[in-house]
Amino acid sequence: MKLPREAQRWLPGWWESRRRQSVHQFDPAHPVTVWFMVADHYEPYWGKPDDRVATARVAAWTDRWPDIAESHRDDFGSAAKWTFFYPAEEYREDLLDSLAALAQRGVGDVEVHIHHDGDGEAAFVDQMGGFVRVLRERHGLLHDFRGRPGFGFIHGNWALDNSRPDGRWCGLNNELTLLRELGCYADFTLPAAPDPCQTSLVNAIYWAVDDPTKPKSHDRGTLVTTGSVPPQDGLLCVQGPLTLRPHPRWKVIPSLEVGELAGYARPGPDRADRWLDAAPRIGNHVFVKLFTHGAPEKNAVPLLGGDIATTLKQVHHACRNRGWQLAFVTAWEMFMAIESARSECNPTTVPDGSRA
Repeated sequence: MKLPREAQRWLPGWWESRRRQSVHQFDPAHPVTVWFMVADHYEPYWGKPDDRVATARVAAWTDRWPDIAESHRDDFGSAAKWTFFYPAEEYREDLLDSLAALAQRGVGDVEVHIHHDGDGEAAFVDQMGGFVRVLRERHGLLHDFRGRPGFGFIHGNWALDNSRPDGRWCGLNNELTLLRELGCYADFTLPAAPDPCQTSLVNAIYWAVDDPTKPKSHDRGTLVTTGSVPPQDGLLCVQGPLTLRPHPRWKVIPSLEVGELAGYARPGPDRADRWLDAAPRIGNHVFVKLFTHGAPEKNAVPLLGGDIATTLKQVHHACRNRGWQLAFVTAWEMFMAIESARSECNPTTVPDGSRA
């Protein structure tokens, strides 16, 4: 059987994740809750279009997403939610104002995304720090974390902590440290397979401790479990599902299932069950993080045209078949649910995502 490319990086970790899931036991005295979010690597200027195209791309989401979200409710009565990880280098005030309106309406949120390449530590800190300030002070976004505006993070080109073998699209071996110092509460970049930036730890929620002398410090880490304590200087990493599924045409070549929603990765009857099977678990809590690049038309048209609605229905159906309850959350709300599950607070309602 031929495996997908770069399988040597993640296949042992995938087998280990299957073992973890097989021995995990839920407490039958309490319900199992699935915390479901979508991390959108949201790039209105993808493909370097003019301002008119970028504006139209954002308008498509602000016009259509609220109706889709409010027509799909979880088991706690909350509307579906979408988290827009917006690139710092694509900042435009009016576009962020439009996305902030979705956050105010309770159907979305905005977090931080960045593409950079060999710009150095000072430039990275200046750009990221400035963007965080603008999101909070100009747009009323982000959430308070340890006494300051906190942010969830996605690294462009998957290259978190200089993890590309060729050293491109980052250049900072101490990026995890810089993110923590800037107020990052969690990274949501992974999975990256089949990209070589993929870590050997798969289907996990874990803390990564930076080694500033080496790249890819998040390749391994300390798993978050019930009652666990974060290591000093650890950065929380929240991974989405990475597993295998039958190839639609060639039975001898399995396909990767990485939880992506796209024009070429559309809803299927078995995808929701594969996400639930692979998703990290803490106590009676299952954490499903999907991802997409939702701004370009090649993805936005099918997503907004029915694929999101179908996906939400399929996830809800799969949860009901297992007797599990479903909660739609933003990235920040998922972080809070992880913290509550870790602290043995047994959260059974959607966390309060309000801003201080």
